[in-house]
Amino acid sequence: MGAVALPAPRHEPLRASVRWALLFGNFVTGCGLMVVVGTLNDITRSLQVSVSTAGQLITIAAAVVCVGAPLLAGWVAGFDRRRLLTLAMLWYAAGHALCALMPSYATLWPLRAATLLAAAVFTPQAAAAISFMAPPAERGRHITFVFLGWSVASVLGLPIASWLGESYGWRTAFVAIAAMALIAAGWVFAVLPNGVKPAGLSARDWRQVFTNRVLMAMVLVTALSGAGQFTVFSYFTPYYRTALGASTEQISLLLMWFGAFGLVGNMVLTRVIDRVGANAAVAATLALIACSMLLWPLATTILGMAVVSIPWALGCFASNSTQQARLSIAAPALAPALLALNTSAIYLGQATGAASGGWLIAHAGYAPLSWLGLGWLAFAIALSLWVGRRQPALA
Repeated sequence: MGAVALPAPRHEPLRASVRWALLFGNFVTGCGLMVVVGTLNDITRSLQVSVSTAGQLITIAAAVVCVGAPLLAGWVAGFDRRRLLTLAMLWYAAGHALCALMPSYATLWPLRAATLLAAAVFTPQAAAAISFMAPPAERGRHITFVFLGWSVASVLGLPIASWLGESYGWRTAFVAIAAMALIAAGWVFAVLPNGVKPAGLSARDWRQVFTNRVLMAMVLVTALSGAGQFTVFSYFTPYYRTALGASTEQISLLLMWFGAFGLVGNMVLTRVIDRVGANAAVAATLALIACSMLLWPLATTILGMAVVSIPWALGCFASNSTQQARLSIAAPALAPALLALNTSAIYLGQATGAASGGWLIAHAGYAPLSWLGLGWLAFAIALSLWVGRRQPALA
């Protein structure tokens, strides 16, 4: 499918403050997603459940979001994005605050799932809004800039959540997410212009998306990549403690190290994606992740893990950003549907990876995790290369 021009926006030009507000919203969204990863050790202790059971908080919530993202995209199509994104952050704040009050795993998991519906709205609709407002020649750069928020979340949010969870308990980390979500809601409402309404999608448009093999293959690349990464990523903190004997401080430093290189990878991507092309960028980022998966069993010390994780970190969040950009560039008029489906694929991958990783830990321990993750990544790379051959204009 060739690129389809978007109607020109009727509001004021894109301002830097809008980009920064949406970046911060994605930072908060990323922190909320990764807070379970960072606090998994304390959740297992506090709620008296196993690591594999606690890890299913990721699986359960991701599965709900996976289904909810495309359904919600159709429901919110006519909403002004200023109010929609503000309400999504308010929902996120309320949900995390209530999660912190839950006394048991049985009461926590359904509320956690409902809370992440806000992420299913904010992530794709922020991308759709910035795609709608940005000049076509700069669309990839602006989308990847907004998704720097996820990289910053890995630099700051994940290690801070881990430290808060180990020092003060997982509930404190959840309250911190709620407070940041309130700030994000106020910021988005203050700077986003009125009248940002990407064109609504008809049933015909959705059929066009679902029946296009190349576009659906692009979305599936996201799911396969997410499954590969979250097979291991979901269990970083218990793995570091069990396999490497890492202390609380060392775990936080490893997470911060990973996040710092994730930020570097996304910043580099922002500068080069419009020049090298989205297909080449996806291939490069997935190859970096696969490299770390292949070398993972060799990382038997803290220093070794720090070195081996660098390629993965460089490609991790950059791969998600470039997938968002690739979909928006491929069919701009269908971007709201494609980005909602891509968000769904992100969470589908996370759910699949967390579930398969948890099952593997329960039956075979931590050792095979990276090999299963590498298998998922191999499928993602092969499919992405097929997409590149089918869409030479994007290469």
